[in-house]
Amino acid sequence: MSDAQTEPAVAFEDSNSRIESMTETIEAWVEDLITHVEEARGSKAFQEWLDVQSRFHDYSYRNTLLIQLQCPEATKVAGYRAWQEEFDRHVQEGESAIWIWAPIITKQCPECENSPSYHERNDCEYDETPPEEWSDGLVGFRPASVFDVSQTEGEPLPELETAATGDAGTLVTVLEDTASELDVEVRIVDADEWIHGQAEGICKPRQSNEPPLVEVRDRANEADLAVTLVHELAHALLHSAISDPLARSEQELEAEAVAYIVGRHYSLDTSNSSFYLAAWAGDDPEAIRERLGRISRTAEQLIDVVDSRTA
Repeated sequence: MSDAQTEPAVAFEDSNSRIESMTETIEAWVEDLITHVEEARGSKAFQEWLDVQSRFHDYSYRNTLLIQLQCPEATKVAGYRAWQEEFDRHVQEGESAIWIWAPIITKQCPECENSPSYHERNDCEYDETPPEEWSDGLVGFRPASVFDVSQTEGEPLPELETAATGDAGTLVTVLEDTASELDVEVRIVDADEWIHGQAEGICKPRQSNEPPLVEVRDRANEADLAVTLVHELAHALLHSAISDPLARSEQELEAEAVAYIVGRHYSLDTSNSSFYLAAWAGDDPEAIRERLGRISRTAEQLIDVVDSRTA
């Protein structure tokens, strides 16, 4: 999806009106972005992608942590047979399973809440209804193995086109140079050395006295590299605290909206951000507007730092 956003970079040169001008422009761009997100949600490509995503199981917070601990780069996870039957893909030979806790759902005694077999072994005297008439319920958990998409091969999954395009000029270099000014460490990692799966970039939270670490996968498309770098820098500035209370979806909305604005400011076509944001916003693109203050402040901070280096 593209609306050919290759207009000349907006300049905020008059110091007397700079802040007001930036704020008004960013607010207008956020309104554009919300419109693009709504259009993206209605597109055929997004609906096909959404259909496939709906087949992936939503994991509990505990299982999500287990997955991240064992496979930090995991993005799409399913069981061995699910990959075969739902997605026409196969787990590659030699791959190690990711272990989670799967719920055990079966007939449950209304009194002791055990399954029929355990009910018979304990002292529960409930006998008002036979076990075959009991309702299903959660009686426990069992270890279960799952695998990330990066561990499988077969039919490709539908992907959303989220890359930015255009002439980035020296923007990547300038962003790298300004990282220390923002108290962030930045590394651009060769694709052959990238260990974070399908992620284009990551931001590791601040540890002790160490600054947040941003790593982005190197690629030929420097416009997209620059926008990914801005996205991860936004995470570092907004969400670098380990205890940050924002949900993942809110964090992604904020970071990508900042990337859209900063990229657009420097004449890059960032309209494909709408697909990325549609995936995180769900049915509520208005959530982007609700976070306008944080988005605007961070975008302005990054623009100010870059402009000071290129003036």
